[in-house]
Amino acid sequence: MTWTRFMMKMLTLGLLFLSSIAWAQTYPSKPIRIIDGFPPGGATTFISRVYGEHLAERLGQPVVVDNRPGVGSNLGASIAAKANPDGHSLLIALTSSLAPAPNLYAHLDYHLLNDFSYVGLIGSGAFVLVVHPSLPVNSLSQLMAYAKSRSDPLRYGSAGIGTPLHLAMELMRGAAHLNLTHVPYKGAAPVVVALTGGEIQMGFSSVAAAVPMVKSMRLRALTVSSIKRAKVFPDIPTMEEAGLTPFNVTGLYGLLAPLHTPAPIVRLLNQHLVAISHLPEVDAKLQTVGLETANSTPEGFKHLMQEEMIQWAKVIKDAKITAID
Repeated sequence: MTWTRFMMKMLTLGLLFLSSIAWAQTYPSKPIRIIDGFPPGGATTFISRVYGEHLAERLGQPVVVDNRPGVGSNLGASIAAKANPDGHSLLIALTSSLAPAPNLYAHLDYHLLNDFSYVGLIGSGAFVLVVHPSLPVNSLSQLMAYAKSRSDPLRYGSAGIGTPLHLAMELMRGAAHLNLTHVPYKGAAPVVVALTGGEIQMGFSSVAAAVPMVKSMRLRALTVSSIKRAKVFPDIPTMEEAGLTPFNVTGLYGLLAPLHTPAPIVRLLNQHLVAISHLPEVDAKLQTVGLETANSTPEGFKHLMQEEMIQWAKVIKDAKITAID
């Protein structure tokens, strides 16, 4: 590289740095939009609104949730990746939904690692392995023994092929070497109906959906999928405590911004997210829907996404799940 080209490059970098500082000093200059790839009323919308209220107070601009459901939340991700990278458009990302996408969908018009600036985690939620009360099992070890003793496979349900609950069950099936039959439904609500009605015998459920069913003894909870016990199910062991190790399936919620969002804006948002995650009232609100607060650095969040992408790529390959066109 010649001296002239070196100086031009340094000048360009310096101008970009000064420009990003100027943007950060005037940010935000209008309402902030959190794009949600799921329909209204779900956990992503709930956690976006809880954090959005506190971000609005801290930043002095309204924070609105823009639901753009479709293609397993990938439509919202695509819209966010193409948004103006000025910090006014963010994406609420659920890792257990987005991380498998590159191996589930044949045609994605965005790259999960290369088209976003990672801001930070805001929450987490475990799944709960539940069975119909008619099953003569009270633990994971009993379930595995019972499943292996049968000539016909147990039936488990999910919200659809490639959904987080489906992949979590496939991870467990492969790790425990069980012969199970997958029954996909159109959404999570029909799965709960099928489980309580005895149409299927087992499946993973979100904590929020499982709590009332377990408390009313319409379903029996055996384990939680995360590496630590769920606060609302303190007596239910983790999969690893129950003997299936290594096993960790945790839905992580975080915020992404379009690539090239100025670094000072990303850092500012991350600082606010970390502070909000430590507020007791925020944790209390999240617990009402079975979630817990979480935080991370931008780099830490991206690293966790990479790890999940690797994990789910292997599960999808081993289970021979066909990519969706």
